[in-house]
Amino acid sequence: MSADTPTMVDWGLAVQLGARIAGDGPKVSAAEAAQAVAELRDGAARSTDYVGDFTSLDAPADTAPVLVVDRLGWVQANADGFAKIINPVADKLAGRKGVPKGLTKAIGSRVTGAEVGALLGFLATRVLGQFDPFHEPHGRLLLVAPNIVHVERQLEVDPTDFRLWVCLHEETHRVQFTAVPWLRDHLFAEMTLLIDSVEPQRMLDGGLKRIGELVKGDGGSLLEVMGSPEQQEILDRITGVMSLLEGHADFVMDGVGPSVIPTVRAIRKKFTRRRQGVGALDKMLRRLLGMDAKMAQYRDGAAFVRHSVGAVGMSDFNAVWAAAENLPSKAEISDPAAWVARVHG
Repeated sequence: MSADTPTMVDWGLAVQLGARIAGDGPKVSAAEAAQAVAELRDGAARSTDYVGDFTSLDAPADTAPVLVVDRLGWVQANADGFAKIINPVADKLAGRKGVPKGLTKAIGSRVTGAEVGALLGFLATRVLGQFDPFHEPHGRLLLVAPNIVHVERQLEVDPTDFRLWVCLHEETHRVQFTAVPWLRDHLFAEMTLLIDSVEPQRMLDGGLKRIGELVKGDGGSLLEVMGSPEQQEILDRITGVMSLLEGHADFVMDGVGPSVIPTVRAIRKKFTRRRQGVGALDKMLRRLLGMDAKMAQYRDGAAFVRHSVGAVGMSDFNAVWAAAENLPSKAEISDPAAWVARVHG
């Protein structure tokens, strides 16, 4: 695709709109901002050894950088990540019959860019941290300082303890991907398959009806109710992996936390209540975007890891990282005994 050819998404517009919607976050003084950044960097560095000692996963400390970013930085990073997955798919679609060309494509890319920007802007106000596995060459860890400060103030928890607690969760993701390098390519391949399988006309046929069902509370996320059987199979595999990753991170932060974070129990109690969300609009958006399913990934994934580690110990549980065929399916996340039986006999 040449530089002057319109892409499927106007990424520049997406970033511009996303940053505008997200805003700057809470007001902090220069000294407060510097302290938050310093503590987050220190917390991430300390967490590397904590996570490695607890999980027995060997992850090089300098393989993937840690970046403390603002909301604009998070929006830009995620736009770059989405583009890495979506643009190659757009190249494949470019020659297919019925795919928009020229001016129609340019206009469509701006519409899609506005939609993506609105999504990124909404999420940029809520995400505390994220490991971006697809950033070359080995991924990067993003810690969103304004959101962390906002939540610690909202929950009225100890800032230093809360920052380390967030770092434990996010650093676990960095360790997962850097200690298990094949995982990055596996997840990228699955997501590419999912996007490549999208049929635009099918998405449009009955789409308004499906969205209406979601708003009323019927069905799952937007992707789930509009997906074909093939897409659902891929989505189920991705759900199994993401539930494992999120549940494992929650398991680690709860396992390590009590020994290094004095107020961890109060933090966990207050944060769990926050995860449930409040307000009708917030609940509707969470349902449409699949964020309720994301919360289930934390809960069900953590239960899967707790049961599996309890059954076979951490060393044998780590067989889950040995090969793609050892990853749990979506069904096994809800039935960890089945995973234990399949992998360990």
